[in-house]
Amino acid sequence: MTELSTRPWFANISWLTLPDAAELLGTTASRVRRLLEERVLLATHVDGVRKIPAQFVVDGEPMHELRGTLTVLADNGFTDDEALDWLLSDEESLGTSPLAALEAGRKAEVRRVAQSLL
Repeated sequence: MTELSTRPWFANISWLTLPDAAELLGTTASRVRRLLEERVLLATHVDGVRKIPAQFVVDGEPMHELRGTLTVLADNGFTDDEALDWLLSDEESLGTSPLAALEAGRKAEVRRVAQSLL
């Protein structure tokens, strides 16, 4: 797996530290860690600090469409970094990144593509 910081999408992402995410979500950093464990959110290390893409927090809540998609990817053996890379990279079959497709309300289509990945 290529280091995420070398991926084309990496520079375009706004990152939230766990305390920053907690503030946006109106909760505690320990609750954010639980959301990560439960695969409601996804994080990676950026400059040695665990961070969450800001796009994963919508209107003060974790993006609703994300959890099921993360479960499908985990069931297919994706690591957190591999799942993050897939979500943020352009996916030819979707014509955009899976995250952008989720934001556009194309949850079923994204999950179908995720289920077909090996």
